Formats: sequence, C-alpha cells, structure tokens
Amino acid sequence: MLSVRNLTKRYKRTAAVDDLSFDVADGQVLSLLGPNGAGKTTTFMALCGLVRPDAGTFEWNGTALGSQRGRTIALIPEQPELYAALTVWEHIVFAARSCNVSDGWQARANDMLERFDLAAKRDEVAASLSKGMKQKTLIVATLVTDPPVVLFDEPMVGLDPAGQKELRELIAGLRQRGKAIVVSTHMLDVAAALSERALILKAGRKLYDGTLAALSGEGGETIESVFLRITA
Repeated sequence: MLSVRNLTKRYKRTAAVDDLSFDVADGQVLSLLGPNGAGKTTTFMALCGLVRPDAGTFEWNGTALGSQRGRTIALIPEQPELYAALTVWEHIVFAARSCNVSDGWQARANDMLERFDLAAKRDEVAASLSKGMKQKTLIVATLVTDPPVVLFDEPMVGLDPAGQKELRELIAGLRQRGKAIVVSTHMLDVAAALSERALILKAGRKLYDGTLAALSGEGGETIESVFLRITA
C-alpha cells in the first residue's frame, strides 16, 4: 500500500496542496479529480520526488520513502518530453539500464510496442514522432521498469481511440498484477471506466475520498452533476 500523510506544498502564500492524506492499495486504481488549479499535478510531482514538499510523509508497504521515492513511484506526465535524437527503442533501453532492470524486459517492451502500434517506429528518433507516439513511447519506457506505483497524468489526452483502448487494457493488467495506480484526469467517463474510487481536490484540499458509485448516492444524480456541485 502507498500511504501519503499530511502532504503540503506552498508557493509563497498559496497552498497548492494543503495537508493531503490518502492511501492506495496494491491492485487498486484511484482517480485523482478536481478542477484546474486543484493541486493534482503538484501532488504527482511531490509523490515522485520532482518537487520538494513543505511537509508530508510517504510510505510503501510500511517503509518510508525519502528523496529517492522516484525509484518506487513512476510518473507518466501529460506532456511527453523525450530526447529528440534518441530512437523509440533507445529510450526504452535507457530506462531499463538506468533502473537496473533484470533480464526479460526486452520481451515486455516488444509486446507493448506491438500493442501500441509502435513496432514499426522503434528505430525512428523522437523528433520525428507525433505527440501521441511520444506519449506511447514514454508509457512503454516507464512500464518496462516495472514500478510498483504508477501515476498517470491525463493518460488519454493525445491518444487515438486504438491507443486509448490499449492503455485501458494495460492499466487493467497492471491492476491485476498488484500495482498501485493513480490516474489524474478531467474526464469523468475515463475515471469511471478505469477505477471504482475517486479522490477529489479543490484548491489543494481534499473534498471527497470514496467510491465513484457513492458519489451519485440514492438520489440518482450523475457523477458529473455531483462533481460540479461539490467543486462549485
């Protein structure tokens, strides 16, 4: 289980994330929801160690995660930043060697390249790729390292329908393998398709942490209408 306690990050007088606590169990997908400026991206950056929080603790299966928590928690950002002169395959090799991945990763990588229709692009440099192909390359390079916790920031943006389908199936497979997954998205239909539980933020504070089904309650409201009401 990933446990986050009292996460706080301020930029001058503004609290981007304010005393946030939550857990994500093995084999669970948590949707991180909220309007623009809610603190979702800052939360992700702090979780994987790219931003230093002002307060908060992180644990994985009871073991404290310090500044090197990026070895446990992997982030796939919304905007894929790749090395322009490296090929698709070279990005994957770079990730595998940087994380000292044991033998066998090549087969996993080739399987994901096929699934994302990237096999024919494996020797093309990143500068020649579309945004969607860059995003797929980043997904494959990250997942080949087999991290126990994976953060997806707006994962469906930029992917074609086939890519979205493959990513949904890939996330389902990661869940079955016991990975703890957090998906940040503005798309409520994506959240409903990928997960049963949601964490809703506004102005850095937690408004809701529970099942998506409970959001609609007995009144029969749609998830969208409840979300808009509680974040208004």
